[in-house]
Amino acid sequence: MTRILLPTDFSANALNAITYALTLYKDVKCTFYLLNSYMPPVYHTEYLMGSPAQIGLGDVVQQKSMSDLEELKEQLIRDFNNPIHTFITHSALNVLSSEVTRTIQAEGIDIVIMGTQGATGAKEILLGTNTVHVIKNAQCPVMAIPSGFEYEIPEQVLFPTDYEVSLNEQKLSKLLQIVRIHGSLINVMHVHNGYDLNPVQRKYKEQLEKILHKKALFHDVPSNEITTAINNFQLKQKINLLVMVQNKHTFLERLFIEPVIKKIGFHVNIPFLVIPQF
Repeated sequence: MTRILLPTDFSANALNAITYALTLYKDVKCTFYLLNSYMPPVYHTEYLMGSPAQIGLGDVVQQKSMSDLEELKEQLIRDFNNPIHTFITHSALNVLSSEVTRTIQAEGIDIVIMGTQGATGAKEILLGTNTVHVIKNAQCPVMAIPSGFEYEIPEQVLFPTDYEVSLNEQKLSKLLQIVRIHGSLINVMHVHNGYDLNPVQRKYKEQLEKILHKKALFHDVPSNEITTAINNFQLKQKINLLVMVQNKHTFLERLFIEPVIKKIGFHVNIPFLVIPQF
């Protein structure tokens, strides 16, 4: 039984991500956790403009969240009619990223799938931060689905790597499950800087080759900024899913280098699976 967490704010963007998840896992026995988190009424502009002495407004917000979740659950059962899919609703007064982290631990979640608006301006960046915060803190893989993205079978997967992280089948289990279900091909892309791989990198590359075996092709591309390399690769090959492992940067790197994951997360235009380095 695969346990999948689906955060929702009941927007079209969130529903699009949920639709993607249910389609991606249509042949897998799953429990889907529909999560809606909301903030205390004091954070709502409408509340601040009214009387702070209003009694029970928090209960009203909670009841609205719970009823909307039940309505969404019934809609999904009706529209998808999949007997191997089970739905559990969860409403919480909490910040989204904190509640996602709590739910992952409490329910043994295997993967989080959620929408992200991407970024072209200040408004979109603010809308996209929820996804980035979840990616940064989650202790399980997180898949971000761009706004308006229509489902495609993930036939071609792009997996950029620097071969500086030790990987095993457990860490890559959700990716391997998707590859097995859909017969996907993984394009492992190493952006080289003109130097040969060091002994550690060669060791980790060999590990990856053993794990992926015949499921992958390995590519070396010329030295380039990683986001540019990803975009250039997509121009040559139709990619349906982007996968990256979130490296744990050192303190100095965090201070001076904007993490690649964050940059990609704001500008991704295809589903983006981030695997934590746990």
